Amino acid sequence: MTGGRPEKHSLTLRGHRTSVSLEAPFWEAFRDIAKAEGKAIGALASEIDADRGMDMGLASAIRVYVLAWHRREAGLG
Repeated sequence: MTGGRPEKHSLTLRGHRTSVSLEAPFWEAFRDIAKAEGKAIGALASEIDADRGMDMGLASAIRVYVLAWHRREAGLG
């Protein structure tokens, strides 16, 4: 699996538009997680945004969330 260049997508977080750049596999996994949790991708991004520290960018926070989610699903965390 190759990540390639990050792809920029616009999201609405709590009524404000922002753009996030993630590699295609992370976008795919993030969409799959949102669907599995029965949430819109913007709603899930808003939750991640609210929980992240100020020392971490939103794109990094999403990548960490995706990794942690898959680790939990695999019984590793």
